[in-house]
Amino acid sequence: MKEKNFGNIPEVQEPQKEEQVNVECDSSIKTLEQLGQLSLPKTDNEIFTLVIIGQIEGHMILPPQNKTTKYEHVIPQLIAVEQNPNIEGALIILNTVGGDVEAGLAIAEMINTLSKPTVSLVLGGGHSIGVVISCGCDYSFIAETATMTIHPIRLTGLIVGVSQVFEYLDKMQDRIIDFVSSHSKVSKDKFKELMFNTGQLGRDIGTVLIGHEAADVGLIDEVGGLSKSVNKLREMINEQKSRKEH
Repeated sequence: MKEKNFGNIPEVQEPQKEEQVNVECDSSIKTLEQLGQLSLPKTDNEIFTLVIIGQIEGHMILPPQNKTTKYEHVIPQLIAVEQNPNIEGALIILNTVGGDVEAGLAIAEMINTLSKPTVSLVLGGGHSIGVVISCGCDYSFIAETATMTIHPIRLTGLIVGVSQVFEYLDKMQDRIIDFVSSHSKVSKDKFKELMFNTGQLGRDIGTVLIGHEAADVGLIDEVGGLSKSVNKLREMINEQKSRKEH
């Protein structure tokens, strides 16, 4: 039998919604792998939120079971905040045990040198180098139940036992003390007193501050939660806008 020729029948095109969903999912997965968050900030959102959780990972890769914030993920996001004209302020959420000192200082310096208003909120805990990052913002909040641990710099692993190593540690510690005292209401002497306190931690030296205590010593500006933090940031954004208009 001869095949019948019905002419050129146009093919019915299936809807491409499924392909679009797959592309969006692939994009979200790539963003999660590269930047540690599910999605980039939308261009129509004036407030950028940066979440710093777990342990701040610096020059050394931490074990896979550790929850980490990688500083090579954070730095490009902060650069994007500075360059994006649609973003007018940054909210920094912290729940961290601390981590790499130099990575933490780098993040704190970048946040502090943004031309846009910044507000930090400590939830759960903002320990060790997390204290420095929270002070790097223009205004800082801490939840009533959140804690902050202040202690001297520690090193783990094998070190060269020469005097120069300990001098280097002293200089790094001075960098932290100077940064915190110049970007908060706590004095150098008071911060050193908290850092070298021997009465609170049984096997270590340092101080644990809870909520109001951190605000009372001047380390944090105010006790509050998410709504207070967002409202304060919007207020600072509006103030900056009015200054530019005048």
